[in-house]
This record gives sequence, C-alpha cells and structure tokens, in this order.
Amino acid sequence: MVKSFQGVRKAPTKISDQPILVQDFMTTNLITFRPEDTIDHVITVLTRKRISGAPVVDDNGKLVGMISEGDCLKEIIKGQYTNTPKFPAAVSEQMTTQVFTLPPDISIFDAADRFLTMKIRRFPVVKDEKLIGQISVSDIVRAMPKLKASTW
Repeated sequence: MVKSFQGVRKAPTKISDQPILVQDFMTTNLITFRPEDTIDHVITVLTRKRISGAPVVDDNGKLVGMISEGDCLKEIIKGQYTNTPKFPAAVSEQMTTQVFTLPPDISIFDAADRFLTMKIRRFPVVKDEKLIGQISVSDIVRAMPKLKASTW
C-alpha cells in the first residue's frame, strides 16, 4: 500500500464579488439642509418626510453639521418661553457641528461595530470632505439577508 503526501496546501484565497462596503448599502438620495435654513423649515421637512434628522451642507456640498428632532426641540422650548409659535432660528444655531462620519470604503461589519460602540443612529458618509451619502442602522440590518454565507 502506497501513501501519497503532497504536503500542506494553502487554501485558495476567496475573492468575493459581493459588496460588503458602506458605499454599497448607503442612501445617496438625501434630504439635506443649509446652515441658513430656519428651524421652522426643518420641522416641516422632517415631519413630511418622516425622518428624524439630516445632514447640513454648505454651498460646496461639504458637511458642516447634522440637525435632528432633538435639536429642533431646543428651539421649540425656547419658543415656549418667548411665546412665539414660529421658530425662525437658523439651523446653524442648533445643529450639531461635531459630526462623526464614515468613509465609503469601510466594511459594513466595521460600520455595525461603530453603531454599537458609539450609540449613533446614522453616519454621514464623506469622501474628500464632500457628503456622498448616509448609512443607518436600518441600512446595515437590511443588507444582511443579501449577503451570501461565503462573505462571512
């Protein structure tokens, strides 16, 4: 009986053609606001579109902040004290300016980890200082059934 031994073989590297990057699952058709928009306008758009926040960009498409329902609440409370039913303050007065972003070429698994550790609901996706999209927890969850087992 002859036994043949060819030595240890390296498993071939699997190259997946499946998308697993943030850029493949991010939303690109975004509602955005300008720093000079009013809180009144933001409230109207957020309620009409049924979203809880959106990026704020300058005239060049550069991300300068995020505005959320929570930021709008600050202006609503201020309006209660001044007895004004309108909220004319500019977005720039209430928006969050320290925004955590993700690059488009990060894996959705790394993005999922950042969602968990930072407890943030959405990340703007920025490339060369320009806003190119946004990824949310829901986008990550919706992506999972589309991935094949070989991706893992």
